[in-house]
Amino acid sequence: MPVSTLTSKYQATIPRAVREALTLTAGDRIEFLIERDGVRVRRALPADAELQELEATLAPEWDSARDDAAYADL
Repeated sequence: MPVSTLTSKYQATIPRAVREALTLTAGDRIEFLIERDGVRVRRALPADAELQELEATLAPEWDSARDDAAYADL
């Protein structure tokens, strides 16, 4: 299991095995997902990825000519 040590500034080096598993390179962003039983680390999604995911779930629901006409003046 990869291990890293915190510096006095609370920084840590991401172990090579983790960098390779996430295909991380210098400058990439990572997210820390706090869960009940621990914390997961993953590659950060692009800034608008969550909005795109939400839009994808709503698009089929509001995708008709009737909807377009109803909301055309907004």
